[in-house]
Amino acid sequence: MINRRTFGKTLGLATVASLAVSQAASATTRSAPAGAHTSFAALKQVRAGLLNVGYAEAGPARGPVVICLHGWPYDIHSFVDVAPLLAARGYRVIVPYLRGHGTTRFLSSRTFRNAQQSAIALDVIALMDALRLDKAVLAGFDWGSRTADIIAALWPERCKALVSVSGYLITNLEANLQPLPPKAEHAWWYQYYFATERGRLAMEDRTKRHDLTRLVWDTVSPTWDFDDATFERTAAAFDNPDYAAVVIHNYRWRLSLAEGERRYDGFERRLAARPAINVPTVTLDAELDPFTAPGDGSSYRDMFTGPYDHRTLKGIGHNLPQEAPTAFAQAVVDADHL
Repeated sequence: MINRRTFGKTLGLATVASLAVSQAASATTRSAPAGAHTSFAALKQVRAGLLNVGYAEAGPARGPVVICLHGWPYDIHSFVDVAPLLAARGYRVIVPYLRGHGTTRFLSSRTFRNAQQSAIALDVIALMDALRLDKAVLAGFDWGSRTADIIAALWPERCKALVSVSGYLITNLEANLQPLPPKAEHAWWYQYYFATERGRLAMEDRTKRHDLTRLVWDTVSPTWDFDDATFERTAAAFDNPDYAAVVIHNYRWRLSLAEGERRYDGFERRLAARPAINVPTVTLDAELDPFTAPGDGSSYRDMFTGPYDHRTLKGIGHNLPQEAPTAFAQAVVDADHL
């Protein structure tokens, strides 16, 4: 995305013609598996850094690793159809709950419920260390894109390839102080709501939180025909005791209305310099996502300096991996083979 969220090879083949076929396939709308799965196998837990992380896993234990990262207001179920597709291709798929979501818990009650961007990225590095994963393909959207982008930029040795919905989303706090065009600002209504005490109280109230997040789902994915059960499966992850604190801090920090922690200052200084990403990358834009920048990825193209491909998915909204799981899974495979 512009400023505020920086709005701004089919498997085994490498010919230009086959790449064009892959791009065309990925640009189609919902494919057959969308909505085919409703749950993961039993969740796992692992102590990693400041957290006890809850995560789903699919695929062979010795397969190449893909880590799928969700956004807000979503959870691991954004990848409930993606994971089986990748597992069927031999990947080991790890889908963690981010801090403040689902079964992920802070190890200490004294830990500040921080959600600045570098803290969340370091959670994923800690998870990789805990699972003894040297390197993985990182794929995400929303908060997940930002987190994957940061790891690819600061720790490229840990990122084999990248799939980033909406492109380059690393936050620049100084740039975020500048106003956007009114239409873009309108789409961020909840960010400004969370800057108020009314917004904080709404997030702490289970009923108001439920209705607010459902409204976001409806408005940012205008053509996605999901049922109530699909939303409720994800909304259960919002009952985490730290959910409200983490979400409120994330959005207030981005607007420079809340402080981060000094332990992350060095990382944030590096990120403020807008580091380029040189790992193999596929960026995805969702045509109907109100946060998708105009220009078919042109606003962030120069931030990706390695092997690269961009795709726009027609008729798809913000929750791209759940709305178009086949296209998302194919992007992962293709990024891995760029």
